[in-house]
Amino acid sequence: MTRKAPTKSVDQQFWHGRRDEARAFSLAARQAMDLADPGSSASPIVSQIVLAAIAYSDSITAKRARVVNQQDHLGAVRLLRDVLRNHLPDAQEKAFRRMLRVKDEAQYGARAMALEEAERLLDDLDNFTQLIEALLQE
Repeated sequence: MTRKAPTKSVDQQFWHGRRDEARAFSLAARQAMDLADPGSSASPIVSQIVLAAIAYSDSITAKRARVVNQQDHLGAVRLLRDVLRNHLPDAQEKAFRRMLRVKDEAQYGARAMALEEAERLLDDLDNFTQLIEALLQE
């Protein structure tokens, strides 16, 4: 039996706000990437990327099942899979996991993350965004 992640019930309009927040975090990451000096820490950029991915995941689970993940961010992957089933390509699930795995390091770690790492994660976010935005239109 698969362990269920803790969830929180939300109203039917909640997903709109999370989608809007996801778009805002994504834009903030892009703007920060454009302004970043070579060799500077990309940790704040990566943090914005991760927050965008989480908000996108929340938006689709809220729209489709009226629940969002709570507490365990890696549990968000399980919830997303439970809600989307075969509409979540394995590549997108792996990309979401990659973004979530760096959350704590980006937000609380001491290591300065490289801009190249942020660029790769931004590519993951772009692909994840395309999928979620398309599913939100259905």
